[in-house]
Amino acid sequence: MNTNKLYAGNLNYSVTSDELGQVFEEYGTVKSSNVIEGKGFGFVEMSTNEEAQTAMDELNEAELRGRTMRISEAKPRQSRTSSYNRNNY
Repeated sequence: MNTNKLYAGNLNYSVTSDELGQVFEEYGTVKSSNVIEGKGFGFVEMSTNEEAQTAMDELNEAELRGRTMRISEAKPRQSRTSSYNRNNY
């Protein structure tokens, strides 16, 4: 794994950033955790790539508050350019 940033999806909408961070702390030092409110996903940054890999291996498909989490490497956010084609106008 080339990153220490993880995506956590399929979260229960009531999960908080602190709660998500506490779940990941079992696998290493959590630098930050952020749940996107009302969207059912969030991001966790671990101290090392190795800790992130271990957390991903152990927590992918684990249950949290009745939902099966999906853990993967966080992907860089794509630029928000318009896909509307104006034919060079």
